Amino acid sequence: MVDIDRVARCLRAATGEHFVRDELATLVSEAIGPWVPHDALRLFGMNPVTGAVSYGFLHGISPDLIQAQLFDSYLRDDPFSPADVGRLRTPVGLLGGHDRETPGHVRARQTLAAHGAGCEARLLLRDGQGFWGLLALLRGAGCRNFDRDDADRLAGIAPLLVDLLRTYATGQPWGDGEPLPPGVVIVGPDHRVRSLTPEARAWMQAIDPVRGRAPEWMPAVSMLEVSLAARRHAVDPGAPRPVSVSPAAFLGRRVSVHAQPLDEYGEGDVAVVFHEATGTLVLPTFAAWHGLTARERQVLQYLYSGEAPKQIARGLDLSLHTVNTYVRAVFRKSGVSGRDELLAVLDGPGRTAGDQA
Repeated sequence: MVDIDRVARCLRAATGEHFVRDELATLVSEAIGPWVPHDALRLFGMNPVTGAVSYGFLHGISPDLIQAQLFDSYLRDDPFSPADVGRLRTPVGLLGGHDRETPGHVRARQTLAAHGAGCEARLLLRDGQGFWGLLALLRGAGCRNFDRDDADRLAGIAPLLVDLLRTYATGQPWGDGEPLPPGVVIVGPDHRVRSLTPEARAWMQAIDPVRGRAPEWMPAVSMLEVSLAARRHAVDPGAPRPVSVSPAAFLGRRVSVHAQPLDEYGEGDVAVVFHEATGTLVLPTFAAWHGLTARERQVLQYLYSGEAPKQIARGLDLSLHTVNTYVRAVFRKSGVSGRDELLAVLDGPGRTAGDQA
């Protein structure tokens, strides 16, 4: 068996590297393959604030399987939703030949079998800040099922994968393209695009996989995901909100996507709005990505509003010395040298602290 230190070295070597399309999934698969053998892999990064998927990568998995599993997750009884896996002693769900015969398990196994897979292991990636993503490994039909030893080995590399996802999300603070105005896409009950505004067409061109970094499977899968999430949230407010923020490293620009059904029960059309992820749209996710504490997040909000340290001290009923300590921590964790650079990271290079004065 390969030593976990070798796996760690491979994953840490990838930290900070620039990846396009599905390269990150391929690298992770090659790194952990000797540790937990598998035939295919998917790695999804979640918005730690909303719980929605923000970006993802596939290696050896058909997008058709991902879409089928999305339907299982949102429309049926998924036996291994993030919430369910999060309640397990080891945050790994195993789907194979020895599952309980619940309708969800039976359906999930049928979905795998229909796409040539025999078993699956899902690892929830989380830390004290929240849920960061999901790693799923597949083995082909007829192969040995994943077992608890595999689950324990996967759990052992979870912190490494969390670090990798966080570094990926924060590694490129801003994209290269000019800012775009918000665009609206209308998705029908069949989860297909019915119409879109001219501004939305510009968004579609900007994130076109042929031109940019997005994997070819991403547009169809993402539109299905956000449509299903919006409908689910309409009938179950406790479900993750259909709001995501994708890092600039994924699509070449930081994108915020918000979906909302146009009827009360989520059975008709869904409006999907694309924004540049700036300012208040990105503040909560930015704070989570950079590991800010609750108090540091409060200071970040004051800094973004243009407040001076003395004003922040009065607003939070803290000493000026304590506030300056928090301000320095925000700058250090965000990788910036001061407020101007912080605002440039949040709102784009053209904005400075003077714009908020």
